[in-house]
Amino acid sequence: MNVDIRTVTTDLERKDAFSVREKVFIHEQQVSPEDEQDDYDEFATHIVGYNEKQPIIAGRLRFVGDYGKFERICVLSSYRGKSLGKRVITHMERVTKEAGYRKAKLNAQTHAEGFYKNLGYETVSDEFMDAGIPHVTMIKSL
Repeated sequence: MNVDIRTVTTDLERKDAFSVREKVFIHEQQVSPEDEQDDYDEFATHIVGYNEKQPIIAGRLRFVGDYGKFERICVLSSYRGKSLGKRVITHMERVTKEAGYRKAKLNAQTHAEGFYKNLGYETVSDEFMDAGIPHVTMIKSL
């Protein structure tokens, strides 16, 4: 599958990233729109991935303190299980390193904790609830 993952640079790409997030988080996972979109969206770096011009992947990256904070990482349900999550994380890690940061941090839904562990992330928190979904905080040195 030929998937083009890129850092958002246009309004259309941003809208496409938000449409993937809406499908996954609001419609599929029943997260409220108020919890899914927040004030950080205005200043964050957004990631979008396309398969034949169809947006299928999204993510958000913020630089906080001395690390890149990976957020809102999602793949449309019909494209899961094809290593696309790994590809978007790799893209976000590269952008983080290029910006001069050497650590990544994310709050993983607990069902995805094993996925992130396989990519080298270490759990550093107890389980907590975010938008009604159990999460853990994970970090990785880049």
